[in-house]
Amino acid sequence: MNTLQSLEKMYIKDVVPPKEYTAWCSKLLVQYKAAFKLVQCDEYSTVEAFVKKYKLDCTAALDRIREDRPITIKDDKGNTSKCIADIVSLFITVMDKLRLGINANDELQPDLKDLLENMTRLSLIAQDFEGRTKVKEWIGTLEGMTADETLSETQVRQMIFDLESAYNAFNRLLQHT
Repeated sequence: MNTLQSLEKMYIKDVVPPKEYTAWCSKLLVQYKAAFKLVQCDEYSTVEAFVKKYKLDCTAALDRIREDRPITIKDDKGNTSKCIADIVSLFITVMDKLRLGINANDELQPDLKDLLENMTRLSLIAQDFEGRTKVKEWIGTLEGMTADETLSETQVRQMIFDLESAYNAFNRLLQHT
């Protein structure tokens, strides 16, 4: 669990290349399944129960386990419309938060990470899509800050500009698909 969690964090920070991440994540998921069968019992009938009992902080690993695939393997499961709706909603949510003066790291980063995850999941979006790059850059900026730190006025204006540009590029992509 901890290794998978660390791998997820390293991938999000762009420390691990996608090919290596996919290979390692797939291997760790197989190992997890085998290991969990050894400890599975009435007390630990689910992985969530195990995590709760031992107070593990591994939300990213749990996401991988639930999806049973590396994040690099596309799977919009025929839910393209839902993925698109989620992406649009998250773009609007983050931009609205910024316009309302909500600019603390801990209030922005979760939505930006969800946005990146949804963009990655949607098979219509290329790996090098400009919007994904901008969102990744902002996640990197926020990860370098403490939870209670806030963005400066200049950073807020730049993030709004970058997100609007990314949102417009996403809309153009949808129109040409």
